Amino acid sequence: MSRLKESRWKVLLPLASLVAVGAALVAATASASPNAQAPLKLAILSDCQGAFGAFYEADIGGAQAAFMKFGHGKPVDAKKPSAGMNGIVLGGRQVKIVGYGCSNDTAAKAISETKRLMEKLGADIMIGPLSGDEGIAVANYAKAHPTKTFLNGTSGAQDTTLKVRAPNFFRFNGDGAQWSAGLGDVAVNRLGWKKAAAIADDYSFAWTSSGGQIAEFCALGGQITKRVYPPLNTTDYSSYVAQLPPPSQVDGYFWAVGGAGLVPSLKAFEQRFGPLPKGKFIGNLFWSDPLQYKELSDRVSGAFASGPTDGELQTPAAKGYVASIQKAYPSLVAGASSVFTYNYYNAAWALSAALKGLRGDVGTNQSKLQKALATTKLPQAGYGPVKLDANRNAIAPNFVQQLQTDSAGKLIVKNVLAYPAVDQSFGGTFTPSTPPPGRKFPTCKKKSLPWAGKGKVLAPIQK
Repeated sequence: MSRLKESRWKVLLPLASLVAVGAALVAATASASPNAQAPLKLAILSDCQGAFGAFYEADIGGAQAAFMKFGHGKPVDAKKPSAGMNGIVLGGRQVKIVGYGCSNDTAAKAISETKRLMEKLGADIMIGPLSGDEGIAVANYAKAHPTKTFLNGTSGAQDTTLKVRAPNFFRFNGDGAQWSAGLGDVAVNRLGWKKAAAIADDYSFAWTSSGGQIAEFCALGGQITKRVYPPLNTTDYSSYVAQLPPPSQVDGYFWAVGGAGLVPSLKAFEQRFGPLPKGKFIGNLFWSDPLQYKELSDRVSGAFASGPTDGELQTPAAKGYVASIQKAYPSLVAGASSVFTYNYYNAAWALSAALKGLRGDVGTNQSKLQKALATTKLPQAGYGPVKLDANRNAIAPNFVQQLQTDSAGKLIVKNVLAYPAVDQSFGGTFTPSTPPPGRKFPTCKKKSLPWAGKGKVLAPIQK
């Protein structure tokens, strides 16, 4: 070898070493950066079977519309949310949807699907489930798997957060009792009811929903003369409706049969007692949900219902939310104010906000993510500000709607009253130490409730 070549070789050796060291440093830095970590694996659980199977695509679409807005996700099929979504990036971290759970409103099926998604498919985070018993089961599963993170879909059983209180389960929606705020007020102070009967599906969400109706009605001096609980997924309600007092013996009925059972239960009432008497029915959120109320027809005109959404709201936040649904899944926009679409959207939005604040770094065993979610707020949520309480359950507004007929005789939903910031204790009615809502609780007691008689009037009540 010539001296010139030997000299050049000696110079290149240290340079090569420096390049190798530099490359190693870059690789190490990249691996330490949260933005360069492996994608987070996400699963979404809803119901594609059972009483609420019709809401499956709306749930998934709500969540993925939020990921499109806040994480630049791209739907695989704009007409079918469950076909998937690609390209989600939150806080610089890729988020990959690894699967969708198909439950049927039972705890057993929800847990079977949760195990498949979390254990077989390896999801780090799950959004869901839809229904009450499912929510309690998933919260208990979450408690046993603290290194995973769970955000509720739209399930509304009270026990999920007030009793189970899993530190890694977050519910950015209220429970069924919170969604009933204002209905007892309407019954007593607007309709003049003194005696009423209650009918509700015999499972945790409907117990909670009916419990809110009963608690508020009794708090204002009303009496519940009969409670009837048909099993969820009943098809023939005649024997249960037969247990209700006739319209001549009560001022009205609180009706918390929902999902696929709502219309058959009302038909059973008509077969036994005749046409639905106007001014004698107060339902829960299913009565006014845009994905279901049209099935009821104008025979329910004059009835009241309630829930956490206001489809008529024209604030910038409401318009922005609806525009997000329209952009991602145009076929879902007519039902944007459905609690199913809205609550899944807010869950995904909260996850997006937390991950962005953390720049994608969820921490060891997801500790940073869980800490961030506990303090995440949605002050610009479509239908009013949402924040979490100490049990990671939402405090949010509630609205009372009336089913009215317009000038053309068409059934419409009109929001007539608004109640801000209803909390899960329901004015001290429910605590971690009280019995959960059920067939016999809450009992009928008169007491003071902070919102009773203070609803903000949004529109005239139709007589």
